[in-house]
Amino acid sequence: MSMQNLISILLVENQTLTRIGIKTVLEAQSDIEIVGEALSGAKGFELFKQTQPDVTILGLRLPDSCAVDEIENYLAENNRAKIIILAEHAGDAEISRSLKKGAFGYICKDVSADELVKAIRVVNAGKKYIPSEIAAILSENLAQEELTPAELKILQVIVEGQSNKEIAYNLEISENTVKTHVKNILGKLGVSDRTSAATVAIKRGLVRIG
Repeated sequence: MSMQNLISILLVENQTLTRIGIKTVLEAQSDIEIVGEALSGAKGFELFKQTQPDVTILGLRLPDSCAVDEIENYLAENNRAKIIILAEHAGDAEISRSLKKGAFGYICKDVSADELVKAIRVVNAGKKYIPSEIAAILSENLAQEELTPAELKILQVIVEGQSNKEIAYNLEISENTVKTHVKNILGKLGVSDRTSAATVAIKRGLVRIG
């Protein structure tokens, strides 16, 4: 097979055994070559700029970053970047957030060798790759992802910086009700605190600013 037909891969993953396993699988393929590997998000992005790979395999949790937040940087650098997120397990909020941000695929670390290679070839061809078990999780949780009108109203005032007490007073509901809504909002957005909820809400266009 000629050099120009090789699919170039950048591998960004800090778990040694996972990285070795992926390299072993990929090095056995005649149409795939690894052009760089990194253990951190910062080093991975540097290598991405240098090597401009066909496909980037990006570990979801790196010591210095979360891949979901990195996707935009890759696409800003190269709007044709094809990224496959490599996760420990399938969390529905992260899957949908990754795909909305522009990832081409989402696979878990227990992926079979055959499926890993298939994912790379499919994504390299410009198509999305979502394994069936992950697609099932997405469709199960799709309905839960949507915020109710009441939650959207509370999210709007969270973004404006109001406390639970202020929200309760202004919306004429109990503080406990506000707390329950806030907990549900954080869960649906896949974040752990109000600041992150506000950031995601603004990025996703869930609230109006100004």
